[in-house]
Amino acid sequence: MTFGGLPTRFEPDGESRGVALVAPGRAYSPAAPLLDFARVSLLQHGFTVQQLWWDSTTRGEEDPEEWVRRHVAAAHEQEDADHVLVVAKSLGTRAASYAAERGLDAIWLTPLLVEPAVAEAIAANPGRQLLVGGLRDELWDVAVARELADAGCDVLAVADADHGMGTPDAVRTAEIHVEVARAVEGWLSQT
Repeated sequence: MTFGGLPTRFEPDGESRGVALVAPGRAYSPAAPLLDFARVSLLQHGFTVQQLWWDSTTRGEEDPEEWVRRHVAAAHEQEDADHVLVVAKSLGTRAASYAAERGLDAIWLTPLLVEPAVAEAIAANPGRQLLVGGLRDELWDVAVARELADAGCDVLAVADADHGMGTPDAVRTAEIHVEVARAVEGWLSQT
C-alpha cells in the first residue's frame, strides 16, 4: 500500500506480534518525526505498522471525532490481529473513544486534553496508554493529564514543548524528540 508513492504499511523482521494503527494530526503526517520515530520503535518491538494518511480539509462539516473514528474503524476492520494498538497525534487522538470502546492500548501524542470527549474517552479506556504532551501546548490540560496519570496512564509532560513537541531552538527540539522516542520505546518494552 502506498500514499502519494510513500509506503503506508511496514512489516517487522520476523513474525508480527500485532498491528499498530498510526493516525496523524491535521497537518502532521505519519512521516513527520514523532510518528516516524514511533514507527521505528513499533517495528523494533515486532509490530506491523499501518499508517493512515488523510487530507483533513476533506472533512467538511462532518464532526471531527466521527470523521477520525470512521478512518480508524476502516483501517481496523482490515486487520486480522489479536493485538491492535493505536498511535495518534493531535487530530488523530479523537480516535480515543473508538480505542476505549474496544479496550485498545494506545500512544497519544499531544492529545487534545482540552476537549472533554477526548479526555473522557482516554479515562474510560481499560487498555494501557501513554500520553505525551508539552506544557506550552494550549491543547494540553495539566490538571487532566495529572488525573489520567493518577488513573493509571503513563504520562510524559515536557515543560518547554509546544503542540509540535518543539521549541524555537532546533537543538532543544531534537532533544525533546529523543525524550519522546525514549518514552515510546520504554512503554513498548512493557507491552
